[in-house]
Amino acid sequence: MTAIADIPALSDRPTLSVQKDAATALIARKRVIAISVPLVILTYFIYLFFAFDVPGLLGRARMDNAAVLVADSYSHKTHITHDNRRGGLSIAIEGENKGTYPKGMTPEFVTMSGENTARIALKAGESAVIDGPVLRYIVPGYGTVAAMVEGRKITLETPDGRVPDWISASSSRVTISGKGGRASVTRARTEVFRYSFGWELFWFTLDSPFYGKSPDDLLRLALSGDHVVAGQSNLAAMVHDVWNNAMWRHKDVLWALFETVLMAFLGTMGAAIIALPLAFFAARNFTSVATVRFGVRRLFDFVRGVDGLIWTIILSRAFGPGPLTGSLAILLTDTGSFGKMFSEALENVDNKQIEGITSTGARPLQRYRFGVIPQITPILLSQVLYYLESNTRSATIIGAITGGGIGLLLTQAIITQKDWEEVAYYIALIILMVMAMDWFSGWLRRKLIAGSESGH
Repeated sequence: MTAIADIPALSDRPTLSVQKDAATALIARKRVIAISVPLVILTYFIYLFFAFDVPGLLGRARMDNAAVLVADSYSHKTHITHDNRRGGLSIAIEGENKGTYPKGMTPEFVTMSGENTARIALKAGESAVIDGPVLRYIVPGYGTVAAMVEGRKITLETPDGRVPDWISASSSRVTISGKGGRASVTRARTEVFRYSFGWELFWFTLDSPFYGKSPDDLLRLALSGDHVVAGQSNLAAMVHDVWNNAMWRHKDVLWALFETVLMAFLGTMGAAIIALPLAFFAARNFTSVATVRFGVRRLFDFVRGVDGLIWTIILSRAFGPGPLTGSLAILLTDTGSFGKMFSEALENVDNKQIEGITSTGARPLQRYRFGVIPQITPILLSQVLYYLESNTRSATIIGAITGGGIGLLLTQAIITQKDWEEVAYYIALIILMVMAMDWFSGWLRRKLIAGSESGH
């Protein structure tokens, strides 16, 4: 039998009904929220898709240009050029004077016939012949495409009389983009580009006696007693030629990397040194005057509220370009960030340790030194080292504006719009630099924080 006490009283039944209705309404409300929030987010992304004209961007995308850019990043072009105005053929890596083949020296895929005629073996079975201002581009299975300068016009001849989509032709320029190479004809020059894998002249330039040597040959020369360059050992001559490489500028690149790291180091450490004493004036438990706290905190808000790039532009106008300007920009921004974080850390220190130091008769500076600083040291070190790593990346962009560091070289390489293998090289160096700083800061953080905690 059911006990009378187990039967809900009649007066309790309306209460149970109200609670059930409330629970049902709450579940329904949460169900609506669970469905509506993703719909709102999806609607917002759809709006962004059209607001930023993503369909138009996709329509304007040039996959052929993207393919050329990607190919440029891991390969190099050899330019075989005929000057249609003054006459004469020249062969150069990436078309640069520093990479021009000297007279009588040609790559293996170029066959010279006189001063104005050359046959170029391209990839995919294609080939090209430059005969003065006349270009013949031979494509297997299609035939020979001829482009020539006739007066002030460029004439194009194709096997079937039609212009395929891999040829761009006008009266002033003809561009051929084949599977094995590219070519262009203008009134000024007739030019064939042949792509080859790798970064050519990365170690030795064409004027170096070590150019074209295999690694085995270089090893034998390094161990040999016969000097290739008078007055220098072969190893010293190799190091000299690599260090002073005019194409890849290894000496300048390493100095630029050092400038970038130095920029980040000076800015970060300078900001920490300035922010730490100011943080005491912003901490509630160390400064009782509200006006002082308010002023210092607003100063921190101001300097960190302005982005580092804005400070870079302002300071470059005031002090001129240079790595020191970039360091000052980092210092200003990080002073505000460190000041906020350090003051918050100071407000959370344990007063018992300070009271213990005070009981020994310590002066205020001694109380701060032995009662406060040891408590916040792990936080200070962690934040400073993290910002040092982060500022190494920021210094790259700042250096592009102030004219210093690896950022400047990267910007120059991008502006040229031709040497994308140099862009890839600089980006790879930046990634390696950031990885090295990440490892170093992590290692140093573990050592210093563990050391400070064990000492404490």
